[in-house]
Amino acid sequence: MSGDEQSQARQAQLEDELRSAQAELAESQVEATAGDGLVRIVMSGTQECLAVNIAPDLLSSLGTEQLEQLIRSAINQAIQDSQLMAARRLSPLSGALDR
Repeated sequence: MSGDEQSQARQAQLEDELRSAQAELAESQVEATAGDGLVRIVMSGTQECLAVNIAPDLLSSLGTEQLEQLIRSAINQAIQDSQLMAARRLSPLSGALDR
């Protein structure tokens, strides 16, 4: 196999691995909470919000601003966790591209 053929084969392999990693991330989930678990966000590895859960008693005990802050905090943490998961999964592939 010539060098060009090897390069093309490696490129095709990396593309397959990338598609596989992206599919895994779409199926993976992270969960973040705020307010000692009273607000819970579930997000996919592709940063899609899958669920927002708010403890019912929290709705009557907090003001709007406090509730909004807890939700914002949980969402931001879920995004960070999801991005970290994606970076960990995809970083080996980016290193292979440098070769």
